[in-house]
Amino acid sequence: MYLLDDTIVAPLTPVGQGAVTILRISGPDSIALVNSFFKPVSTVETLKSHYFYYGHFYISEVAIDEIMLVIMKSPKSYTCEDVVEIHCHASIAIVTDILDDLLSKGVRMADPGEFTFRAFKNGRIDLSESEAVADLIASRSATASRLALRQLEGELSHRIFLIKDLVVNMLSLLEAYIDFPEEDISSDHYSSLLSNSQAVLSSIEVLLAGFDEGRLLRDGLSLLILGKPNVGKSSLLNALLGQDRAIVTDIPGTTRDIIQESITLRGFPVTVIDTAGIRQTDDPIERDGVTRAKQQIAKADIVLYMVDGAEEFDPAIFDDIELLESSHFCLVVNKMDKVGFEIPKQLNDYPVATVSVKYKEGLDSLIDCIFTQLNISGVDNSESVLVSDRRHRDALLRTRSFILEFYQSIQSVSVSDEFLAIHLRDALYSLGEITGETTTDDILNTIFNRFCIGK
Repeated sequence: MYLLDDTIVAPLTPVGQGAVTILRISGPDSIALVNSFFKPVSTVETLKSHYFYYGHFYISEVAIDEIMLVIMKSPKSYTCEDVVEIHCHASIAIVTDILDDLLSKGVRMADPGEFTFRAFKNGRIDLSESEAVADLIASRSATASRLALRQLEGELSHRIFLIKDLVVNMLSLLEAYIDFPEEDISSDHYSSLLSNSQAVLSSIEVLLAGFDEGRLLRDGLSLLILGKPNVGKSSLLNALLGQDRAIVTDIPGTTRDIIQESITLRGFPVTVIDTAGIRQTDDPIERDGVTRAKQQIAKADIVLYMVDGAEEFDPAIFDDIELLESSHFCLVVNKMDKVGFEIPKQLNDYPVATVSVKYKEGLDSLIDCIFTQLNISGVDNSESVLVSDRRHRDALLRTRSFILEFYQSIQSVSVSDEFLAIHLRDALYSLGEITGETTTDDILNTIFNRFCIGK
């Protein structure tokens, strides 16, 4: 685990890119170090907290850069410690000299996530809010960033604390009867325990209901385009992208490898994967591409299997469809612009979307089919979804299980109050894993190692 009692430094912004690099120093010696390197242009008696000052960074009495400097005194800083931020030019040489100077004075380079870890340990944010910082940095769409921001601002934590309050009240009531065993649970208190259990379960279900959508907003979804050669797969990729990324020809087998591109569909970040056409071939390179295409099926959130609607229906398509039966998929019938086009009646039992990738027609209906098969609305639900992390989902599932056991057990006269209390304590422990009150060091290491240097 990280140390908490020394002074650390790291760049907050990429070095050597852009005009300015920001370096953050945090820890007990941060402010005392300023006098060893900074000389403001204007004479000031005392550097005030949360003010910007213009001056120069000096090493051995030699100015090496013009900088802006701000001091943030504890606890009003990101880490709740004394913090100094240096805004210098982004030259690799300048940043290296400044870091070397600070390291020579006993400052340590921060590890990934260490600033946020200190903010967590010092009580500025809880664990779910810490994770939201990483999610906000990594967000790939505006909707995903809004979801992360709401979590960072404590909306999920607030819901968890409301649930915890109910469980704590239940446990307090139960422990009163444990302390005075001669008393039996009154009918009013019994009803209260049952109703509170139902309220807890209802609150958990509301949070869990948004998980699938939240996960796809946070992590993005993978969309695999599959089909026989020359049915329009690469054209569909280009239509979704709004630009020509894949080569389109009338020659079957043009796409021999996997092509991946990122887009946003209705607020969801999507990785679109174009694959080699599925067919028997003697070409070893194309054959390898077909194998890779089939391997992608298990990894994809949804598969679009393309069919050429202008050609006579090929029953061999059903062999490919069998590969998809354990996956979410849509059948995409292309060339709806052709005279006499119709959906093959053999496909009536499957989810079908008709398109003309040549004229970019039917794409909205195709996107509707995608979101319907994934059982998500495809509209901006960032205001109602809160749970997007599998760790939070799993903790809520464990909590639900413990409360269900409590609810069922309390209705049995043979179960002791002490045994009932165990279920409630287990539920509180699981809820505490979300906010960080009961999380192990191994899990904390895993979480904060996701962060980049400087955060």
